[in-house]
Amino acid sequence: CTHYLFIVVVAVSSTLLTINAGDYIFYTDWAWTSFVVFSISQTLMLVVGACYYLTFTGVPGTATYYALIMTVYTWVAKGAWFALGYPYDFIVTPVWLPSAMLLDLAYWATKKNKHSLILFGGVMCGMSLPLFNMVNLITVADPLETAFKYPRPTLPPYMTPIEPAVGKFYNSPVALGAGAGAVLSVTMAALGCKLNT
Repeated sequence: CTHYLFIVVVAVSSTLLTINAGDYIFYTDWAWTSFVVFSISQTLMLVVGACYYLTFTGVPGTATYYALIMTVYTWVAKGAWFALGYPYDFIVTPVWLPSAMLLDLAYWATKKNKHSLILFGGVMCGMSLPLFNMVNLITVADPLETAFKYPRPTLPPYMTPIEPAVGKFYNSPVALGAGAGAVLSVTMAALGCKLNT
């Protein structure tokens, strides 16, 4: 019972995080800063739940299954955006599946070695998600243009979309997100595995 409750709690929390992480009106307000912050939060949420689920079942493939649960939950939750009139290609979901596949691959290739999953899987997951998420972001409608085309009437003044100051603080949000994610994901992978002992 505790196991399934944990899966539900983490998956729902992931969905709630993604409501903002995929809300690229919020992304345009703070430009690359929010991309980095949300990429890291998404990575950590994915890796702790996926590692827990993976080591609980001991079956390579369950991390990918967990990422699929997160994706489906998120798409259902974000259906509400259609009521606000936003276009379909503006509603995007961070790409968890490829990163979860890397976790499964690390676990499978090292013959179910937990320590290898924590070290190799954590690093690969942390480094890959910001990259996949940026590729995902590039394929959707221009967020700034969409933000001005579909203004939210309830948006407070401090959340009014502004021109992103790209490169003002750092030049590569993907590199920064991947670097921080690679370090932090190892810790969260260890936590996910530890929850089973």
